[in-house]
Amino acid sequence: MVRDGIFYALGLVAAAAVVGWLTAWPWAVPPLLLAGFFLWFFRDPERAIPQEPGVVVSPADGKVTEVATVEIEGKPRTRISIFLNVFNVHVNRSPIGGVVEKVEYRTGKFGNAMGAISAEANEQNIVTVAGEGQTLVFKQIAGLLARRIVFTKEVGDTVGRGERIGLIKFGSRCDVILDADAELRVKVGDKVAGGSSVLAIMLAGAAVRARRPGGGEEREARR
Repeated sequence: MVRDGIFYALGLVAAAAVVGWLTAWPWAVPPLLLAGFFLWFFRDPERAIPQEPGVVVSPADGKVTEVATVEIEGKPRTRISIFLNVFNVHVNRSPIGGVVEKVEYRTGKFGNAMGAISAEANEQNIVTVAGEGQTLVFKQIAGLLARRIVFTKEVGDTVGRGERIGLIKFGSRCDVILDADAELRVKVGDKVAGGSSVLAIMLAGAAVRARRPGGGEEREARR
């Protein structure tokens, strides 16, 4: 469990105790129920991380709402968008293993994260990871309810595929931006799980891994 959930829950339990003492015990039930919700919301289950060469895993739990071709710096790229509702696990994971090359936090709006405009207009954290033969960009995007984006790594840090790298509190969105030649393994409407669902296979990454002596595999990184 993410420790934020414990802090929220303890505060609400204390509030329930005070309300129950000052009034009557039925008035303490709502804050106790809310405390239980926060403990559930900030759950952080273990995941089995795929180890096949070139695999790109989902950075978040949720539903694939868009698979589109976009142009970035004059080159076509593939963008996969994942919407997280309030009932999804909100811990984010790195889509690939590699080195964090760039982290850019942009302030912005808190519009509906399902809308295409939110990819650029909403407050977001943009992370570039280089590894496995390619460079990949993923975004943590705020939504209507999300008011805090957490990223626990810094530029220069090494991350493993599927490693926990932060979270977005409450409803939000994650985008993954890949080279156009990546082999997609998801479509709009698919439900995905952070760290374990395969979004795509990066051909360059798979080729680099195949050329390595012994085909050495990455180990699952755990915090």
